Amino acid sequence: MRVFQQLDRQPFRLLVPLVSSYSYGGTEVNMTLAKSEAKILHEKIAEKAFHDDELIRILTTRSKAQLNATFNLYNNEFGNAINKDLKSDPKDDFLTALRAIVHCLTYLDKYFEKVLHLAINKMGTDEGALTRVVTTQAEVDVACIMDRYYKRNSVPLDRAIVKDTSVDCEDMLLALIRYGNA
Repeated sequence: MRVFQQLDRQPFRLLVPLVSSYSYGGTEVNMTLAKSEAKILHEKIAEKAFHDDELIRILTTRSKAQLNATFNLYNNEFGNAINKDLKSDPKDDFLTALRAIVHCLTYLDKYFEKVLHLAINKMGTDEGALTRVVTTQAEVDVACIMDRYYKRNSVPLDRAIVKDTSVDCEDMLLALIRYGNA
């Protein structure tokens, strides 16, 4: 029973600091810090110490710009993108969360496009996932997400929504997309 209690808490060790810590939102980057943290990340990943406090601290407290610099140096120094090195155990939920965080921090529009693609292009549209993405990104970057969706699927997102959603949901989603593109 104790093992299950520990497993249940693992995602919170990553997600709670991610949403509750203050991260600098600017564009300034400390390249010395990026280089040292890229090395730390590589060491922890090579040791498969994915739950290590230092790895979690780096991913949850640095700005997006700082993390992008760190991830780029990681790739340059060690020959692989960090997400590739995090693919060692696809059944590990914590590792999946780590990959999703790295993916969101580096390619947010690509991540949301993938969520939309999976929500729309399956048997029965996942209107919950579709609604979550559109409502949370309407004021942020829905235009970039729509462009990426079109490039990947050769169908405009608004047309995919009309084709695959209920009438109740459709009007709200289309209004949000138009608002986000204004």
